[in-house]
Amino acid sequence: MYFDTHTHVNFDSFKEDQEDVIKRSLNSGTWMVNVGTQSNTSEATVELAEKYKEGVYATIGLHPLHTFQHMVDEEESHFESRKESFDEKYFESLLSDKVVGVGECGLEYYRLEDSNKEQVIRKQKEEFIKQIHFAKKHNLALVVHCRDAYEDLLEILKKEYQGLRAIIHSFTHDWDTAKKFLDLGYYIALNGILTFDKTGRLAEVCKNTPLDKILSETDAPYLAPPPYRGKRNEPSYVKYVVMKIAELKYMDTGEVENQLFQNALNVYGIKK
Repeated sequence: MYFDTHTHVNFDSFKEDQEDVIKRSLNSGTWMVNVGTQSNTSEATVELAEKYKEGVYATIGLHPLHTFQHMVDEEESHFESRKESFDEKYFESLLSDKVVGVGECGLEYYRLEDSNKEQVIRKQKEEFIKQIHFAKKHNLALVVHCRDAYEDLLEILKKEYQGLRAIIHSFTHDWDTAKKFLDLGYYIALNGILTFDKTGRLAEVCKNTPLDKILSETDAPYLAPPPYRGKRNEPSYVKYVVMKIAELKYMDTGEVENQLFQNALNVYGIKK
């Protein structure tokens, strides 16, 4: 059994074959959590999860890129050029037994414009803290997005969310930073980047992070690992991430597979 702890089969990239992709994943023994990025994609994750008895779950939340007006490029084509605030009442209306987390939420400082940088950062922090409180209120895991903002992110988490269930999604920084998150009790999520990272930083993170604190993810439709590099990613490809983790840790793939699956159940509070 494999577990893709962070995917986006709810995005338009899968609108033509969504059911086939999910069926392919479940038939290969791969469970998934589809992750919301704003109100409409969060609603879509819940609707999708409720179609399946088990193996398909949802998170709801607001990505930091949706907290301010921004330019859209091809890489971020699922993001509409509009801003949104975290509406607690609306997101509470989406809660169900299949909702297992809040997010992805966090901080995104990549390519901020100097003209409104302080305003954007202040808004992101406000919306992130709202979602932290929402996760605590409803006893849900926190799915954390961070890009070029680790110092500010850690400061907020230490104050607001220490020792609770959290996933540091698509971790790409160094071991010293990873250790700070581990010291707070969080899980480090690794995806296809691990399979083609040439810096050696993620390999070091993988080797040093205890196996019971690692999660496997795809972030599909992005970041496909070899042999699908450059193509649309999907949950069933998470096995290549698991294989790479086993290789770097010099461990049996089956043992790693089983532990990562259990880690996903633990962090999301899913009973099998």
